Amino acid sequence: MPDFLQLTGKTFVVFGVANRKSVAWFIAKELEEQGAQVIYSVRSEARKKSLEALLMNRPVFVCDVEHEGAADRLAQEIKAAGHATIHGLVHSIAFANYSEGFKPFHETKRADYLQASAVSSFSLVELARAFKPLLAKDASVVTIGISSLTVTPDNYGYMGPIKAALESTSRFLAKSFSTDTEVRFNVVGAGPLKTSASAGIPGYLESYLYTEKLTFRKRNLSTAEVANAAVFLLSPRSSGLNGTTLVVDAGLGSNFYDKDIIRLTMRPEQGKA
Repeated sequence: MPDFLQLTGKTFVVFGVANRKSVAWFIAKELEEQGAQVIYSVRSEARKKSLEALLMNRPVFVCDVEHEGAADRLAQEIKAAGHATIHGLVHSIAFANYSEGFKPFHETKRADYLQASAVSSFSLVELARAFKPLLAKDASVVTIGISSLTVTPDNYGYMGPIKAALESTSRFLAKSFSTDTEVRFNVVGAGPLKTSASAGIPGYLESYLYTEKLTFRKRNLSTAEVANAAVFLLSPRSSGLNGTTLVVDAGLGSNFYDKDIIRLTMRPEQGKA
């Protein structure tokens, strides 16, 4: 069926494109392939310049959500550029200061935690509020979370609790907006991915390979698979989903007792050549 997702001619603002490996870039590409117009928001002029070749001839705005008032200025700039109606937002923004390496969670610095919270979680509130006058009555807002909020990976640090806050924030926004709109807020709970951001996490490769063994298919997610789920949530075809988290993890969260993992853990000598 042509235009099954009903996205042709609609306009979306995508936050968080850093490079070709970004989840936000995969989502934006798919939106464009479905006939939608994408407006890009990046965090700095330097980032905008680095993306010139990738985002050629596309509308690109700068918004550093760490700064108070940035979201309001962006909404006004986009409106002034002639985009009076926005059909959806993609919030794929996260930041944590791991410049001093990973520490036990109880040694998390106040400044680092608050900065990461402002950028990775509260920014969704500010962007939703700023764009509310521009959002179509039935617009869709999608943010990128993680597949499980109960796991405690050593090398994820304080971002675990902050992603939990992001998911809760999405639900509360769904309730808050429901008083006078039908704007929906949903989360894509993504399993481990190969992105530039994840590559900077110490020990991530081992974790990534480990989780791959726990998927039902023994193959980790592709970024495109997460993007496809996000595009579905942005489309009218997902109109019955609001305040939810769509987990995309290839079965990872349901396969803790995989026989091969148990064997390698309990009988590691059997895994040797």
